Amino acid sequence: MYQLKTIGVLTSGGDAPGMNAALRAVTRAAIFNGISVKAICRGYKGLITNEIIDFKTQNVSNIIQHGGTIIKTARCQEFQTLEGRRLAYDTLKLHNIDALVALGGDGTFTGAKIFAQEYNFPIIGVPCTIDNDLYGTDFTIGYDTALNTVIEAVDKIRDTASSHDRLFFVEVMGRDAGFLALNAAIASGAEAAVIPEIAIKDDLLGEVIQNGFRKTKNSSIVLVAESELTGGANGVAERVKREYPQYDVRVVILGHIQRGGSPSASDRILASRMGAAAIDALLEEQRNLMIGVVNDAIVYVPFTKAIKDDKPIDLKLLQVLRSLSI
Repeated sequence: MYQLKTIGVLTSGGDAPGMNAALRAVTRAAIFNGISVKAICRGYKGLITNEIIDFKTQNVSNIIQHGGTIIKTARCQEFQTLEGRRLAYDTLKLHNIDALVALGGDGTFTGAKIFAQEYNFPIIGVPCTIDNDLYGTDFTIGYDTALNTVIEAVDKIRDTASSHDRLFFVEVMGRDAGFLALNAAIASGAEAAVIPEIAIKDDLLGEVIQNGFRKTKNSSIVLVAESELTGGANGVAERVKREYPQYDVRVVILGHIQRGGSPSASDRILASRMGAAAIDALLEEQRNLMIGVVNDAIVYVPFTKAIKDDKPIDLKLLQVLRSLSI
């Protein structure tokens, strides 16, 4: 049991479209329930440097449509130390903050889990990452927007690929998860996807090339997830140049363009639901868990499961992609 009079909210790690929408939802849901809100700037770093401001309803007006995060984000090495977490706890006590809502991904929740265990401090996580790689939720905030950004870019790349009979390898984000690459490949009509869940083999590489250029096709696009397991787009392209020198190969790395932009309607709705659910969870005296959505229903996922369990990818989608790329 604890008194819930004031909460802190922060955004941490890589930014994702919809973070502002989630921040808005957390702030307004808390105020609606009579809880004061303090925004912590620059993620966990702001707890150590005492960058904390009072948030009112007007602070989150007109931000639902904007990408990035108005309270900034950062990666904080100091929070990984005992001394840094002690400073963070002292700051929370100084501002009479009773609980924390952390918006971020795997690294954010790893830090939250350790801190919550050390200080018995209530923390609720809201999953904001374009990678969609957190276990226990069908979707994470930012994934849908990033997916649409990739599709739009690939559509434009295909114009050039078709004009020049070229083979394009397009690298997308996702770290060690292939959700973005695989689903973007299906949605954009790409010929193949190289994802870390299935390490590419020589025979698969050959199949990609053969399928991509057979029959009447005059271009081919392969999406590659950034990962040491895949070798990235440059690594795959180099192999193709060695083994199939007759093809005109090009590489496009989309990079951080995937993180930006106005969030999609789906991400705005998801962020609003999850942000409000974070306050509901605290009012129910829940702690040390991530808000998720499964089969369109809000669920509570312990941090331990969210960050330790691998989220499975539906490998049947690879067969769908293969059968549609002929």
